[in-house]
Amino acid sequence: MLLSADPLWELTAACGRDTRPGRLDLIVGVYRDDSGASPIMRAVRAAESRLARSSTTKAYVGPSGDHRFLASISELILDDPSVRARATAVQTVAGTGALRLLAELIAATGPDRTVHLGVPAYVNHQGVLRAAGLRVDTHPVADMLAAASVARPGDVLMIQGCCHNPTGYQMPASDWDALAEVLYRRGVVPFIDQAYFGLGDGLEADLDGMRRLLRVVPEAYVAVSGSKAWGLYSERVGAALVIGTSPARDRALLEGAARVSYSQPPAHGAALVAEILTDPSLRSCWRDELESMRLRLGRLRSGLALRLSDLPGFAGLSTQRGMFLTLPLSPEAMESLRVDHGVYGLPTGRINLAGLPSPRVPEVAAAIRAVAQPSVPAP
Repeated sequence: MLLSADPLWELTAACGRDTRPGRLDLIVGVYRDDSGASPIMRAVRAAESRLARSSTTKAYVGPSGDHRFLASISELILDDPSVRARATAVQTVAGTGALRLLAELIAATGPDRTVHLGVPAYVNHQGVLRAAGLRVDTHPVADMLAAASVARPGDVLMIQGCCHNPTGYQMPASDWDALAEVLYRRGVVPFIDQAYFGLGDGLEADLDGMRRLLRVVPEAYVAVSGSKAWGLYSERVGAALVIGTSPARDRALLEGAARVSYSQPPAHGAALVAEILTDPSLRSCWRDELESMRLRLGRLRSGLALRLSDLPGFAGLSTQRGMFLTLPLSPEAMESLRVDHGVYGLPTGRINLAGLPSPRVPEVAAAIRAVAQPSVPAP
């Protein structure tokens, strides 16, 4: 079956062909610095140097992956030992691989389940869920409590852990506790996509709501991406975590899905993350770098929001978090932004804030103003 082309990659290709000086790619979700580069973090460089000296093999790591990585990422994400004691972890091919393996597990253990998904959603969520044969029901992204309240026992609620892609929505801390109570009472299972931790309100704050929820519910699925927090986009680092009461079954199903999908996960990126998380000096360096990335994103967001706050519908930009924000612009306005100003975003209004160089904030704000309030032709 032929699939339609992904508009994200079509626009990215178009951006690459655009030879205008100063054209700006705010499409693909990678962190870039003010020079436009997606940098390698200092902690990653140091870990790579260590591994280059100490590595002795390039053999397969097995379908479950690097156990040192799995132990360290589980400890980071699941800070409560009682929750970790109920968790099963399998290394995956990045966060998307974790989503797919967990979707396969959900399908295998509950074929009559419905996955309740907030929209707008990450562009790949529906595709991954439906590819596993799951039934998907949608609701507005801020209406998770309402969706959980009407879901059937055994159904699944898809949640982005922080820094929502594409909207930048950050669920209030109090809502996590209310959501935990509803999920527990209704017997609904949370499926949490944890990809942008550390880039919203800080590492601990970004994970706190999810951690509290996981202390309450008996069962949960967590997809973890290493792409954003460590800048390891091309290394494809991820983990699928299952909190439940059937660890042997869950591990067998996850490993079975991995075996027929990609057989073995890649080793290098996971080894880097394990080296960083298990060494106090590298871990401290990484956390400092992650915090500096977060603070830069906050300055970029504030700079844009301040210059656009008087426009109708733009006041909420300052409350969004993370790498992405959604401009309240029509597809036609986003096309004008691209064609007339060389600023590339998605037709939905989503832009990657991390791709915006700080000195160009006034220029991009002016371009957004121009397409949001086009001049009225003279009579």
